[in-house]
Amino acid sequence: MVDVMQEWLTELSKNVAAGDLSTWTEYDFDRLTKGKELKGYGLTEAPRGALGHWIRIKDGIVENYQAVVPSTWNGAPRDYKNRMGAYEASLIGTPMSNPDQPLEILRTIHSFDPCIACAVHVIDAKGKELGVYKVEPIGGFCNV
Repeated sequence: MVDVMQEWLTELSKNVAAGDLSTWTEYDFDRLTKGKELKGYGLTEAPRGALGHWIRIKDGIVENYQAVVPSTWNGAPRDYKNRMGAYEASLIGTPMSNPDQPLEILRTIHSFDPCIACAVHVIDAKGKELGVYKVEPIGGFCNV
């Protein structure tokens, strides 16, 4: 990406040197979308993991928009093949010095820097709930 950005910067510099100071190409959104059904998506890697955006526009109006952010993937429950999500897998075998105050579990979840407010449910090997602990995004804001 950096290589391509260098090319873009060079192209932009040449345009500016030639007197072209525009940074936006105007287009008529209504004319391009009216009476049409359009779909789009974008996928990329963010610092926390995979990031996806999907959009559907019908007759000039956004009909559906969905974003699946890295924290959704990392915090997901087991998948269709019963494989653990990253959070669950990271907690297997985590020793706790005090199960009533599972700081080790909170630290492990915080290490993912989750972009969601969530609750960690601590259960024993038989499924009995031992406690629920709220985990907030670090710094109080989310930055996917």
